[in-house]
Amino acid sequence: MDGKVIIFCAPSGSGKSTVVHHLLENFDCFDFSISAASRSPRGEEKDGVDYYFITNDEFNRRVAAGEFVEHEEVYPGCQYGTLKSEVERIWSKGNVILFDVDVKGGINLKRYFADAAMSVFVQAPSVEVLRERLVKRGTDTPEAIEKRLAKASEEMTYAPQFDVILVNDELDVCLANAVRIVSEFLSK
Repeated sequence: MDGKVIIFCAPSGSGKSTVVHHLLENFDCFDFSISAASRSPRGEEKDGVDYYFITNDEFNRRVAAGEFVEHEEVYPGCQYGTLKSEVERIWSKGNVILFDVDVKGGINLKRYFADAAMSVFVQAPSVEVLRERLVKRGTDTPEAIEKRLAKASEEMTYAPQFDVILVNDELDVCLANAVRIVSEFLSK
């Protein structure tokens, strides 16, 4: 292992992607790790930019071939994972890997990278605020939102396993805190 890794995790609607995009704009040393997903693109998502979209069969073949650092079936029939080739791609450029992954994937990544990694759990102030954000996002059906909220309640129980809990109540404050904790980690 050559470099540093920063892992951001959160329940859907917590603002994790907003934080990650802010950090990518403010730190030249970061490179975003693109996860593989065995689902179809949502909204404006693009293959090779937001995710590497592959079939479940291809995903399973690559798992069996040992091509993943970590992988998880996040929802039934929907797998996500980090390809070893992604880690190699980023570190070969001398960059710091920035992960935006699900909670269990984040715990697995922290275990894998150990002290080379800082794990951050982004948390909305409440489940009610999460519901409002998911509804406003407009990418999911009401049934899908309820599934995400049930999963979010479970995911919040994992927050203490992360190095840092970043509460996203006021976005400007959250972004400033994200920059501060990342800067401190990078200076070690």
